[in-house]
This record gives sequence, structure tokens and C-alpha cells, in this order.
Amino acid sequence: MNAASWDRRKVYDPALRLIHWWNALAIVALLATAWSSELFEHGPYERTLWQVHIVLGYALVTGLAARLVWGLVGPRHARFSDLWHPRAWLAAARLRRFAVAPRFGHDTFASLAYLAVYALLTTMAATGMALAAIEHGTGPLAGVLGDMIWLKKLFKEPHEAIATALAVFVGLHLTMLVVHERRDGNRIARSMVTGVQYRRREETGRA
Repeated sequence: MNAASWDRRKVYDPALRLIHWWNALAIVALLATAWSSELFEHGPYERTLWQVHIVLGYALVTGLAARLVWGLVGPRHARFSDLWHPRAWLAAARLRRFAVAPRFGHDTFASLAYLAVYALLTTMAATGMALAAIEHGTGPLAGVLGDMIWLKKLFKEPHEAIATALAVFVGLHLTMLVVHERRDGNRIARSMVTGVQYRRREETGRA
């Protein structure tokens, strides 16, 4: 990267970066424990893996709650308003031209995917707590759903479908980070470590 051709700005605050990595690690660990439990089905480690999975689910709920709060009261680029670009999305859906200036902060169109992922994560957390109550008799919903075993399928199928969708998203997300890094030389991945984002000078209109 030629530093002379790039503008840099501190965009992502420490709290946002911490929440991002907390949730990212929780998601990967949740997927790993769910898949691993299938390898040890009916074995001595299956119950232990599911208990770890449930604890990780609580960790994700904590991270989502923190992101919700920080999305409302945090600094500019942490707020949900930085992810909200309905005019650009609508124009794209109608195959119309819409001038979108490159910007610091979340990408205009990737933001729609991020909001969808937050919605999926919230649904997965809710169905996960329901399954924890039904299958394992634990969690805040145990007193309500603990004896309703007939509801297991109602929560299990969407929970597993969302988990698959999230696994696909994680793979695509990592792939696109590598593509942008190698094609454009943009340090997108490192921006969630350092908080610093880079934009080409010709994009930002600065000499």
C-alpha cells in the first residue's frame, strides 16, 4: 500500500471492536460445538458439548445486547444510523443508478447484509434459548417451555437453518475481505483491529 495515495481515519472505537470480536468468536464457537456434537452423538462428550454450546449462546446474547445498546448511544460509526441507507438499497433493487460516494464507516450496501445478520442472530438466540429449555431444562425459558417437548421441532428447524445461513455468511465475509485486500490493497480486515480505515484519495476527493 502506497501511503501517499490513501487517506486514513480512526473510525471504529474500541468498544465496537471488542463487541465485534466477542460476537464473531461466539458465532464460530457455537457452530463448532454444534457440528462437533454430531460427531459424538450418543457418546460421552455429547452432553458436555451441548452444555458448552448453551454457555456460548448466553455469551452471544450478551454480545448482541451490548451491540444494541452501543448502536443507539455509541459514537457515529457505531450507531445503526451508519448502517441505514434505504434510498441506495431501493435504487439498487429497481436497477436504477444511484450515486453513492465512497465513505468512511460501514459500506453502503454491505450494511444491508449486516443488518440482516443481526436479525438472524437475534432469532437464533431466541430459538436457542427455547431449545435449551425444552431439550435440557435450563435457561430463562425453562419454567415456561421445559415440559413442552412437542414444540421442539418448531424451534429446532429454524435454529438449524439460521446456523447454516450464518456459516455461509462467515465464509463469504472472510472471502471478500481477502479479495479486497489482494485486489485493492485496502486494509479492511485490520480496521476492526486498529480502528483505522483507509480510503483512496481520489475517492474522498482530497489532493
